[in-house]
Amino acid sequence: MLTLAELNAQSEKEFTKFLGDTFEHSPWIAQKAAASRPFHSIMNLHQCLEAIVRNSSKEEKLALIRKHPNLGDKVKMSNESLLEQHGAGLGDLTAAEYENFISLNRQYMQKFGFPFILAVRGKDKNDIYQSMLTRMNHTTTTEFDKALAEIYRIAVFRLQDKLKIEGKNSMKNKSAAQSLSYGKGNVFAYRTYSIPLTGIKQIPESTFSGRDHIIFGTNVKVSVGGSAFLPSFTEGDNSMVIATDSMKNFIQRHLATFTGTTLEGFASYVSEAFLNKYPQIDTVKLMAEDIPFEAVTEATGTPLKPSDLVFKKSRNERAQSSLEIIRGENGNEITQQCSSILDLQLIKVSGNSFVGFVRDEYTTLPEDGNRPLFIYLNLHWIYEDQKDAFGTDPSKYVAAEQVTDIATSVFHELETPSIQNLIFEIGCRILTRFPQLLEVTFESQNHTWETVVPIISDSMGKVYTEPRPPFGFQVFTVKREHLENDNILAAAKAAGKEWI
Repeated sequence: MLTLAELNAQSEKEFTKFLGDTFEHSPWIAQKAAASRPFHSIMNLHQCLEAIVRNSSKEEKLALIRKHPNLGDKVKMSNESLLEQHGAGLGDLTAAEYENFISLNRQYMQKFGFPFILAVRGKDKNDIYQSMLTRMNHTTTTEFDKALAEIYRIAVFRLQDKLKIEGKNSMKNKSAAQSLSYGKGNVFAYRTYSIPLTGIKQIPESTFSGRDHIIFGTNVKVSVGGSAFLPSFTEGDNSMVIATDSMKNFIQRHLATFTGTTLEGFASYVSEAFLNKYPQIDTVKLMAEDIPFEAVTEATGTPLKPSDLVFKKSRNERAQSSLEIIRGENGNEITQQCSSILDLQLIKVSGNSFVGFVRDEYTTLPEDGNRPLFIYLNLHWIYEDQKDAFGTDPSKYVAAEQVTDIATSVFHELETPSIQNLIFEIGCRILTRFPQLLEVTFESQNHTWETVVPIISDSMGKVYTEPRPPFGFQVFTVKREHLENDNILAAAKAAGKEWI
């Protein structure tokens, strides 16, 4: 390995020889890049090499693609390709697997006129084979561009293997790079006639059966990070910076190519796309909020039915998906995924109590055995298998509408002694209905109205006003092990609830 300073100091011949196989058997690319020295970062060098390829003729690009060996083939290849394929398990194929790869490679070559190319680091032979099957359905233009994109990614990996971070402050710079990020917020995107969500599991508390997605609206916030962006902070060097306006356009245009059916699926799709498009990105954090629209009822027809043309923007609760994904040695890895309902506001006019709390010289709140209860709820749920959140298998997807219906049903059914107990009961019901979930977290606020007129003659009613500005709040996570408590199940059966 060399440092960039050592590489910059080499002769053109040494420079070309050292980087010659960064692009498979194509040292001419490194030779052209030698004239652009010095390079101040690995990504700066990669950008130069990639630009040389992008500015070359179509014939030169095709020749570069054809320099790559077929994946799984037993032919002479560069040491870099040999190590990459061996790391993906392609050097240990069984006889049957080898024949399958050879057959599919042959079909691919016959259709497109060049070999199948994939940056295999972090993938295994099954991933590669499935990718080959999928990409066989693409057009030649799509695959030509895809092959070049994969070659650029391969070049990043090879440069990282060849070069080491230099300088006495390298560890300090690494630490700084890990803490930096930048991005774009309030990226609004609306797609009409998106793919409907169907096939979800039905539950007793909800009539929700799917979404028609005549309007799919979302508000996205994205942030990206990586060591390649450090010079933009420390030196004002923007050569690796992706403009946040470009991020906005990237997100909006990818909504057009999204073939999934869930907000979580779109968050994953566009996050993966960022990593695939820009090799200088190491981490992506993305938060997508649903922008809900409700169909108005048609003015004609009996009975009235929802319109498929006119919608009104909902002012109620909204769904959210948050995701963090990193580029790792073994491929892209989702480190965090969470689905949420935000700002669910519910009021129950009676059947709520709050008594028996600590009373001392600071206590002015009276006990109340039957009060209205006005709560704001944020609910967050995490899947045991994060991929279930993306809706690929609709039967394992938990719709935000169903979580909302469970919360409202439990609130209606139970007389609870506190908000704390209410959110616990809601969490247990959600986890019982959806075994694929690992936990549910609540952020609740008490906004219960204050009484102005406590008694109205010949009426059950009272008069209330808004509460004073300070509000109480609760945070609690209901985990699956809570369901193993026999007392909870016994209480549910005693109350006549069909929990299981």
